[in-house]
Parts: sequence; C-alpha cells; structure tokens
Amino acid sequence: MNPEIAVIRLPHGADLPLPSYATDGAAGMDLLAAISAPVVIPPGGRALIPTGLKMAIPTGYEIQVRPRSGLALKNGITLPNSPGTIDEDYRGELGVILMNAGTEPFTVERGMRIAQAVLAPVTRGVWREVTELPETTRGVGGFGSTGTKA
Repeated sequence: MNPEIAVIRLPHGADLPLPSYATDGAAGMDLLAAISAPVVIPPGGRALIPTGLKMAIPTGYEIQVRPRSGLALKNGITLPNSPGTIDEDYRGELGVILMNAGTEPFTVERGMRIAQAVLAPVTRGVWREVTELPETTRGVGGFGSTGTKA
C-alpha cells in the first residue's frame, strides 16, 4: 500500500491540481507554480516559487524536491539545493527555489510544472567515534582520483 500524504491546498493554489505522477512508471510527482503573476528569472538569478501546498509527510519519509530534466536541458532551469529535502515535521508551505543557469530570462507561469517531488524513506544513522577506520583499496583518494576514463 502506498503511504498517504495529507495535504492542504492554500487559497493561492486552490484551483491547481494536486501533485501527480505523469506516467505509471514515474518516480516523481510534478509540482506546480502557484503564483498570481508571471515571475521572470534572469540569467544567473533565482526565485522562490510557491506551490500553494502544506503537507504532513508520513513518519519515516521525506519529500525530495528535484529539477525537471526538460527545464534543465532546454532552459537551464535547475534547483540550487538539489535535491531539496522536506522533512516529515515541516508544516509550512512547500516552496521551490528555481535558478536560471541559462543564457536567457525564463518566465514562470501559473500552473507550470516546475519541479518533481519524490517520496523517499529515511534511514537515520548513529555516529560512533573510533580511533581508526577499516582500510580500503581507494583509501583517501578523493576529488577526481579515479580519473575520467573507463
């Protein structure tokens, strides 16, 4: 059975559909812009776009807010904090930070699909301080240590 997400539509999003999956195999639900007037994001700029939704995410889950690939490819529109995490105990309006990494101004229109929401289980870790770590083949090799060619 799929977990239920309790949702409240705020007045500025009352006429917009709830987030939904575009296809049967989609992992993310489309989030829509609940704005009263178009918002123009200049190249290099960013804007917080409201969705008109408040929600109660089930215990043990988070909502991950991710960019839409078509907006990223065609217009350079992405999320600077991707994936954004909405915690299960947050009860404010879901907003999406859009950034224009493109070369032209981008206009966000009311009802536009601006991002995806992925409901994901959360595993919580516990830190345990130790004096040494197990050895691995990679060791301390970091940024770029494995090269760029297969």
